[in-house]
Amino acid sequence: MKLPFAAVAASLVCLIIAPMFAQTTPPAAPTGTVPVPATKRVTCLATTQNLKGQDKRDQMQLCMAQARLDCLKQAVDQKVVGEPRKSFIKTCVGADGTEQQ
Repeated sequence: MKLPFAAVAASLVCLIIAPMFAQTTPPAAPTGTVPVPATKRVTCLATTQNLKGQDKRDQMQLCMAQARLDCLKQAVDQKVVGEPRKSFIKTCVGADGTEQQ
């Protein structure tokens, strides 16, 4: 029963936070790529802090996958391609590229 509740809670957090980022996004840079502050990882950590063991790992993995998808959608909207897209997504998600989920 914890797993569905945690999934709903994580979804609600994403739904609440996403509009705030959309409203506070600074004007576009000359290159057209403006990454969102790297707080998606922190948000995922916060939503899974009360879980333990496999539930925590599963929810963290799901949350980070959703964060990557959101960042990929943003990169596509901004027409970022190639190597800059990889860098953009890593920056957007908040990963330094050394950890694996």
